[in-house]
Amino acid sequence: MIEFSTPALVTPDPEANATDLLVERVAQTPDSVLFSLPTADGGWSPVTTREFYDQVIALAKGLVAAGIEPGDKIGLMCKTRYEWTLIDFATWFAGAVLVPIYETSSPAQVRWNLSDSGAIAIILETPDHFARFDEVHPDVPAIRNTWQIDLGDLDKLVAGGVAVPDEEIERRRNLAVASDIATLIYTSGSTGKPKGCVLTHANFVETSRNAAVALKEVVLDPNGASTLLFITTAHIFARFIAVLSVHAGVRVGHQPDTKQLLPSLGSFKPTFLLAVPRVFEKVYNVSEQKAEAGGKGKIFRTAADTAVAYSTAKEVGHVPLGLKVKFRIFDKLVYSKLRTAMGGNVKYAVSGSAPLGPRLGHFYHSLGITILEGYGLTETTAPATVNLATKSKIGTVGPALPGVSVRIADDGEIEVKGVNVFKEYWKNPQATAETFDGEWLKTGDIGSFDDDGFLTITGRKKEIIVTAGGKNVAPAALEDPIRANPLVGQVVVVGDKKPFISALVTLDPEMLPVWLNNNGEDAGMSVEEAAINAAVNAEVQRAIDAANENVSRAESIRKFTILTTELTEASGHLTPKMSIKRNVILADFAPQIEAMYSGAPATEGHSIVS
Repeated sequence: MIEFSTPALVTPDPEANATDLLVERVAQTPDSVLFSLPTADGGWSPVTTREFYDQVIALAKGLVAAGIEPGDKIGLMCKTRYEWTLIDFATWFAGAVLVPIYETSSPAQVRWNLSDSGAIAIILETPDHFARFDEVHPDVPAIRNTWQIDLGDLDKLVAGGVAVPDEEIERRRNLAVASDIATLIYTSGSTGKPKGCVLTHANFVETSRNAAVALKEVVLDPNGASTLLFITTAHIFARFIAVLSVHAGVRVGHQPDTKQLLPSLGSFKPTFLLAVPRVFEKVYNVSEQKAEAGGKGKIFRTAADTAVAYSTAKEVGHVPLGLKVKFRIFDKLVYSKLRTAMGGNVKYAVSGSAPLGPRLGHFYHSLGITILEGYGLTETTAPATVNLATKSKIGTVGPALPGVSVRIADDGEIEVKGVNVFKEYWKNPQATAETFDGEWLKTGDIGSFDDDGFLTITGRKKEIIVTAGGKNVAPAALEDPIRANPLVGQVVVVGDKKPFISALVTLDPEMLPVWLNNNGEDAGMSVEEAAINAAVNAEVQRAIDAANENVSRAESIRKFTILTTELTEASGHLTPKMSIKRNVILADFAPQIEAMYSGAPATEGHSIVS
């Protein structure tokens, strides 16, 4: 069993809780800008640390006046915006516990989160959120308070709490110690009912304090670190960064509408970003297709190849003179425009939830943006490992975070222990016992270390496909490179107990008309027409052939089917962090899967592999 540990950089404090992070920030930099709120004219309005603190206290008083008691659970269904973090800290200052609900959750999911957690109140954002809650309200009679942000209910809460003394908030905020519950986050539930992860105050405090030191180049920029959050804050990935930013004094803005992301990046000008690989793929693919439409596709691809070659050579320690010259030319022609499109100040990007792939890692690195891939789960308060500004290897998810130990079990499963590991599953001792081996959390992921302790994720333990011939295949190794193709929306590798590996593929609805137009096809054709179009099938085949080059013939995809149904969170096929719900997809598209194995040999059908 191979194990790597990184010692904690900060002495743990058993009495500390999450409110201390804000109190300490106010004491250090009360007048610094901690948040920027979007204005109607496309600008940003500053909120200082002191102003945020005052608003948190005022809202906490409102919650107290409304009858919220220490330990009470409050549901929150709200997209990524300033009020999310305001409510988060106000709940802690009132001594209560927040239960996040994804803004895309169905009424049944809302009911489960509220009933299982025992929540007694809920804060909703929009009329649509309220409608979904109202549908199941009779099934959760414990909910006695319902507030809606868009109706101005936060202001009403604040107005109702003016008589609550400061001493009561100070008393309440000091009730929780490090080992107490800070939040109850329900897993996305790719299989079975979502389980409630009990994250403690220590999980947030110690992980934030250690991460701030480990990532000081990112969050402590001498000119002022800033980030624009667009990933849902209901997910632990963005939630942790939001809390870390309060602790480290990072200026934070919010843009939940990804269609407005580029304009917001241009005006906000963040120094680092938080994103999933699909975002980086999209930025690259959109840029490539725009260049193609303008007759400069070949130039863009040559520039991309040069960027990858330059970064790779730099990593090895020697860049040939010819490559340097070529790189400088493309830096002015191509790279500088991409940097400007992302705001011009981005130096780092933290990427998680799925592998990015070495090519994109090297491409962005040449743009002057170091993508720090990390790995973690809800159960690890987001990060367990992360590449560092001073210690980074493209293609890996980095070494263990300070205060964290990671080991690989004999069967290849990654196990984690440390300051970030959650306490238990809410009211589910059996699931808790099954996921722990002593102090070690069994992640369900498969991985390997290099000699320096840098972790590489190779797949999910439960997702390993075993073909009829006994070959073990990790789907992610094939899916991730195929998904990077601009035409591909999602890809799901199948073949468990089958004679060969196949794949279900969907087309990206945004990129499809662009690609069709750029390739001399009818840009107005439907997804159904595109699925049987020869040029489209040939492009998907090219993406599959490229992925097949990285694996043995026994592991390669021999057939594929293009689905005419888009796999989305709304369709029930993706989790809120855009991971595929493999079991659901296998069940829903069983006929299409069986069709690839009935009658036709492995060298016939859509995909032909020589």
